[in-house]
Amino acid sequence: METEIIIVLIIMAFTIFLLVTELVRIDVTAILTMLALSWSGILTSSEALSGFSSNAVVAMIAVMILGEGVAKTGMMSRFSKWLLKRVGTKKTSVLGSLSLSVGTLSGVIQNIGAAALFLPSIIDIARRIRVSASELIMPIGFMAIIGGTLTMVGSGHLILTNDLLESANLEPYGLFAVTPVGVALLISAILFFLFFGKIFLPQGSADGKLEPTEQEKVIEAFNLKKDIRYFRLGKNSGVEGKTVEESGIWSVYDINILALSHNNHADYAPWRETIFKEGQIMALYGDTDKVDKFAENYDLEPVINHPMFEGLDDPEESGFVEVIVPPRSELVGQSIRQYSMRKRYAVEPVMLFSEGKRKEGDFSDHKIKAGDIFIIYGPWNHIKMLQSTDPFVVATPFSVDRKYPSKTWQAAGSFLLAILLAMTGFSISISFLTGAMVMILSRVMTIQEAYKAIEWKVVFLLVGLIPLGIAMQNSGTAEFMAEGVMNVVEGNHLIVLLFTVAILATGFSLVMSNVGAVVVLAPLVVSIGLLAGVDPRPLVLLAAVNAGNSFILPTHQVNALMMTAGGYKTRDYFKAGGGMTIVFLVVSVLFFYYTFF
Repeated sequence: METEIIIVLIIMAFTIFLLVTELVRIDVTAILTMLALSWSGILTSSEALSGFSSNAVVAMIAVMILGEGVAKTGMMSRFSKWLLKRVGTKKTSVLGSLSLSVGTLSGVIQNIGAAALFLPSIIDIARRIRVSASELIMPIGFMAIIGGTLTMVGSGHLILTNDLLESANLEPYGLFAVTPVGVALLISAILFFLFFGKIFLPQGSADGKLEPTEQEKVIEAFNLKKDIRYFRLGKNSGVEGKTVEESGIWSVYDINILALSHNNHADYAPWRETIFKEGQIMALYGDTDKVDKFAENYDLEPVINHPMFEGLDDPEESGFVEVIVPPRSELVGQSIRQYSMRKRYAVEPVMLFSEGKRKEGDFSDHKIKAGDIFIIYGPWNHIKMLQSTDPFVVATPFSVDRKYPSKTWQAAGSFLLAILLAMTGFSISISFLTGAMVMILSRVMTIQEAYKAIEWKVVFLLVGLIPLGIAMQNSGTAEFMAEGVMNVVEGNHLIVLLFTVAILATGFSLVMSNVGAVVVLAPLVVSIGLLAGVDPRPLVLLAAVNAGNSFILPTHQVNALMMTAGGYKTRDYFKAGGGMTIVFLVVSVLFFYYTFF
């Protein structure tokens, strides 16, 4: 065995050890690997640093920018709502629907693009159905990888396979030759996570329960209602022509009107002098019996949540906050009526605590004292405006993730342009970087926001590990390992040979690029197939399919992208990815054994 091969094997083993044990951060491990290959003389400085100019790294950076741009428009948030309306909030239904969506899309575009497009939606859905995002992100990432096996253009290593077959004077495969096995793998993966997800996936906390959100804490602490009900003013409604205050909604019924439709949009916390008109829809909050009584007395028609009120009962867009009046506030000595809180900020005060007493309903004329606490409800951007003024101190933590729906078409067009460029022959890096630049030029996001969208830990993970694959190829380590294993299995039963090819491809894909694994294995597999009297074409295709079996370590681009978003450790990939790897191996090998041979 040559000295260079021994050194590469030692560095590879050390790298895998650090990745699994996480004695240092994964990006630090990757940088150490890169440096070790240069220190040992295995690679030149330019080869060791080649990851910085790698197509995969540039594509990863561009994909992060595109994903952030799409998230800023709220496009995938709207998709989340649409999906949940159709499949419900049951985790298994959501996981199955998302898996099919991502997997199918990944069959026609690069898997990293499919993963980036759906990542904001996955996080949003996890929040809405109250499950840990870590229970969805990893499975969907895996589906994006597996989806690359649905067509011969779904991933780079499958595209390359036909070129390698032609160079060996073998007939190339058609576009959908790999589709049956891809479908079998995708279905198997979905079933694996549906039935065994609780065993293999991280559950967010030690007892499998999620920590309550700030909203849930406020609701529980003040015994607030969660339901908002909607009513339409009909022709015979007795409230038509009256002002909000004249209706007695606060003084008589002790309930609150959170919003009122007006000219195809919602007026939040309508002012007390607002006049009710026929056909308007109102959003009411309060005790169920009192709301029913108000609706009955004024002959209001119940309606389901109207689209113009979509954000009103969405905790991502609206909610309750606790507001304190500080001692030097200009509010002290005034009343809500005098200060016109609703008119100024379009937020609804639903409760007041003053000198230890709780007040609901009508406290419009209460003289505000220092230390008084209001519980108000409204859109987060309105509450943000209130927070920026001196009279109030907002005690409840909240975040405003401002969306720019007007930029949806620019963001979607930028992403679509990137995909079309990639499908027409341009490299993934150039295609997606072009899309990212168009997104910036079309002002979906600023260049500063683009820089902030880049997760540098993921970038350096790839930058550091790419040279290891180069070292394995240049030093002959990959070929040495492949030949050694093939010599051992030569002459065994066909099923043993198939499993060996699949396991080799899987192992190589973890420490080098999928394309590199196929390049190394294809000529060896062709030779072994001819010697064993087996058709080498499906044998090469099996190796190519399993070059995408990259789940045990977060070294695949998709896994690296999802790792930070899901808060995963390497051991999480080792556990869940280990189970997925076994399923992938068994299904792919058995499918090829009974279908192609």
